[in-house]
Amino acid sequence: MLLALVSLFGGLLLLVLAADWLVDGAVGVARRFGVSMVVVGLTVVAYGTSFPEFVVSVIAGMRGIPDFAVGNIVGSNIANIGLILGATVLILPIAVKSSTLKREFPFLLGATGLTWFLFLDGELSRLDAAILMGSLVV
Repeated sequence: MLLALVSLFGGLLLLVLAADWLVDGAVGVARRFGVSMVVVGLTVVAYGTSFPEFVVSVIAGMRGIPDFAVGNIVGSNIANIGLILGATVLILPIAVKSSTLKREFPFLLGATGLTWFLFLDGELSRLDAAILMGSLVV
């Protein structure tokens, strides 16, 4: 039990440190190349913070537990929007520019709608995967 607790808290500590390094590095990239913080958040930080979910989902898929992979992705997105954004705004309210809503919000709705549509037949196929990966590139 002690080993499990030490592993848990050690993992959490490493996660916090890595997240801090990721944010510092992303801010440095944005400043160095003159890129908007929103763009860096939508790319560098989004990929960096989503990588653990990606690894968990791939492992679950390889072990034949696809429901776990889907639950991981959907739950992660709900937690990011509800828990993370909500907790952040409780600490410090965020002014949302109308240009952000006009440009980025449609992508969020589109990705959510596309995923819902692909789930309708009760199966995610390789074609569905290609569509999702293609939409990521767009």
